[in-house]
Amino acid sequence: MQTTQTSTNTSTNDGTAGGETRFVSHLTRSTYALVLAGGRGSRLMQLTNSRSKPAVPFGGKFRIIDFTLSNCVNSGIRKIGVATQYKAQSLIEHLQRGWSFLDGRFDEYIDILPAQQQVSEDWYQGTADAVFQNLAILRRSRVKYILVLSGDHIYKMDYGRMLAEHAKNHADLTVACIDVPLAEASEFGVMGVDADHRIERFVEKPKDPPSIPGRPDRALASMGVYIFNAAFLYEQLIRDHDDPDSEHDFGKNVIPYCVSKYRVFAHSFSQSCVGMDETKIVYWRDVGTIDAYWAANMELTKVTPELNLYDEDWPIWTNQEQLPPAKFIFNDDDRRGAAMDSLVSGGDIISGALVRSSLLFSRVIVHSYASIEDSVILPDVEIGRGAHLRRVVVDKHCRIPDGMYIGYNRADDEKRFHVSAGGITLVTPDMLGQKVNSIR
Repeated sequence: MQTTQTSTNTSTNDGTAGGETRFVSHLTRSTYALVLAGGRGSRLMQLTNSRSKPAVPFGGKFRIIDFTLSNCVNSGIRKIGVATQYKAQSLIEHLQRGWSFLDGRFDEYIDILPAQQQVSEDWYQGTADAVFQNLAILRRSRVKYILVLSGDHIYKMDYGRMLAEHAKNHADLTVACIDVPLAEASEFGVMGVDADHRIERFVEKPKDPPSIPGRPDRALASMGVYIFNAAFLYEQLIRDHDDPDSEHDFGKNVIPYCVSKYRVFAHSFSQSCVGMDETKIVYWRDVGTIDAYWAANMELTKVTPELNLYDEDWPIWTNQEQLPPAKFIFNDDDRRGAAMDSLVSGGDIISGALVRSSLLFSRVIVHSYASIEDSVILPDVEIGRGAHLRRVVVDKHCRIPDGMYIGYNRADDEKRFHVSAGGITLVTPDMLGQKVNSIR
C-alpha cells in the first residue's frame, strides 16, 4: 500500500533549522495526532504515585505533555486525541483548563480518550492496542494521516516537515529517529536503514544494538513518533489485534512486521527539530528517571540553555494561572531575599532566603534564613525558616519543617526519602508524614 504524492504548500516563517518555512499545509490539516499518555513512568518513583508521567510538572510552569501538544498546535495539527489510563485525573484537569482554546467550530479539538473497554473487557494492553481501541474515533475524523506520539518526552519538533517527507517517499509508515550513543541504545527501538533511509531492520530494546554504518559508537533510535497512512494503520491494527502471539506494541510487533513488507522510512529528527542553531545540536530528553528529570530542569537555569523557552515563534502552551509576580523581601545584613542563576515563577515569595541555581514552580514560599541550591521545587511548596535544601526534587504540597537539612547527608536522607543513583533526593508529602487532598 502506498501514499499518493502530495504537494506541500507552506506558510509562515519560524525559528526552525535553517530559517526555512513551517509546513502548515493541507498535510497537517489532514492529520489526526494521537498522543499516548497513559503510562505511569514508574522510574520516576513516588513522583508518579498520584499522576501519570505526562502530567508531571516541568520547566517552572508546564507539564511534560505540553511539549508534545504544543508541537502539534504549532505544526498546524489541531485534531488531537489524548489516550489516558493510569491515574489520569490531574492530566484530564490540566487538559480541560489549559487546552480548551481549540475551537470545534473550525474543526480543531482535543479528544480525551480514557481506557473505556470499548472493544473488550480489557484496558489498554499495549501502545498499538491503545490506538486499536479508539479505531472508531479515528475513522470518524476522516483524515489521511495518523500521527502517533508519546506524551512523555521534552522536545520541539515541526511535525509538518516529517509529514512532507512521508508524502514525498510514498511511505506507508515513517518513524522519527535520533542518533544516540551505542551504550544507551538498548533503551530504545533501534533501526538499520539503507542509503534512501528506508528501514531494513527494526529491533525493540536489543541487548546488542546495531550501530550506524561508519559510526560504530552511535545507533539510530526511535523517538516514538510515527506517521501512518490512515487506511494502512487501520489494516495493521486489525491484523495485530487478531494475532494471538502479539503483545500489541508498535515497537515490538507492528513496526517490525511492516518493515519487511511495506514502505517504511526513517525521518531524522535533525530535519525537523525546532530551534537548532549553527551548532546543530538537537534537543530531545526522556525525563523518565529522577536523575534525568532533575538534570533537564537544571539545564534551564544555564545562561543559554539548549531548550529555548523564550522562543515566541514556537511557544509552549499550557494552563496559564493568574498569579501575582514573584516577590523578594528583606535586604538586611543577616537575611536577604535573593535568587541567582535560577528560574522563579509567579506567586513565589522569597522572604529573606537565598536561592541558587534552582528552579521554583509557582506559589512557593521560602522563609527567612533558608537556602535552596541546585534544586527543583514543584508548586505549592513551603520551605520552613532556616531549612537548607541541596540537590533535591520537592513534590507539590510539601511543607519542609523549620531547620530541616536535606541533601547534605545521604545516609540520613535515605532513612526518610528516596535518594537516586545520582544522589538526587526526592521529597514527597507522604515521606514527610503529611497528607494532602489535592492531586493537581
